[in-house]
Amino acid sequence: MREADDELSTLREEGLLRHLRELEVDQPPLFRLNGQPVINFSSNDYLGLSHDEELVGAAREATARHGTGSASSRLISGSLSPHRELEEHIAEWKGTESALSFTSGYAAAVGTLQALLNKGDVVILDKLCHASLIDGARQSSATLRVYPHNNLDKLERLLADHRKSLPTDARLLVVTESVFSMDGDQAPLAEIVELTERHEALLLVDEAHATGVFGSTGQGLAEELGLHKRIAFQMGTLGKAVGSAGGYLAAKRHWIDLILNKARSFIYSTAPPPAQAAASSCGIRVISSSRGQKLRERLWTHLSTFSELRNTKAQSAIVPLVFGENESALNASSSLLKAGYLVPAVRFPTVPRGSARLRITLSAIHQEEQVRSLHEHLLALE
Repeated sequence: MREADDELSTLREEGLLRHLRELEVDQPPLFRLNGQPVINFSSNDYLGLSHDEELVGAAREATARHGTGSASSRLISGSLSPHRELEEHIAEWKGTESALSFTSGYAAAVGTLQALLNKGDVVILDKLCHASLIDGARQSSATLRVYPHNNLDKLERLLADHRKSLPTDARLLVVTESVFSMDGDQAPLAEIVELTERHEALLLVDEAHATGVFGSTGQGLAEELGLHKRIAFQMGTLGKAVGSAGGYLAAKRHWIDLILNKARSFIYSTAPPPAQAAASSCGIRVISSSRGQKLRERLWTHLSTFSELRNTKAQSAIVPLVFGENESALNASSSLLKAGYLVPAVRFPTVPRGSARLRITLSAIHQEEQVRSLHEHLLALE
């Protein structure tokens, strides 16, 4: 039998062994790691809402009224008014007939794809899609095809080939992120929408890292490009820019009803705490308000400053600095940590082998001098 210690040793030798590190909140983006003050440049809290007074107040009020837990799955007795209100807010915000919330973004992805796809269906994914989307596709009984990252020619060939061979009642689904989580680049969303419409395929877009960052009301890149009404399934997370936790899917009502009845990650999970749902609703209200727009503008000001300093052009709040070798990325992360900057090294399997990197994320709550200071320390590593 394979021993756990042997596997751990192999991970250690390859520079892939990970450990949990406990952060203590100071005044975000300032934290303490093992007692050391650090500026956090690794968080997905793009607008700084996770410690926002409005969200904290909404969570506190929901806890006082509904208790700390939901005590059951939604389909048994755990569906409370904060859950319904959250889903109504998401649907109104996204301009869809309905929406469904999940315990996490991972649960939303796995549950949705498992529910939508049956044997005989085909799902086509971008190679750099998040692990949750890959896992959901694999766990379905559909045929899984993958196209090289953002390669529209290959996507079109796959769509054309499968549209010809699929029975009329089979589903053909394309899955992409709008902003990719490790590279921070954007999908060619307008072209993908056109291809799926031309080949009569469904489209699922994961807006996890675009929510709150793009669009006049912070819906994401699809709203920014005016495409949101042409996408069958809009997926996202509530644990990044929204400042809470959980995941969601927005779509036509009949799709949501189907997923509610088939998604195992929804059916067999205790409902999220009411405080989480209430905080998420509040986060969406803030994101879609004038205050949310000001936070987005502040974030993009930081990104513009950082891009100018780095002589690059950030496409999102995620800016990767690729080293290649695990040891090089780990050493760079360690050097930054000693200087008071939390920028973890990201390695396989999160990114492909040979592409270990620092994944730098900016937030509206950073100060300009913090952004400039990080750049100066990065220069010393190069």
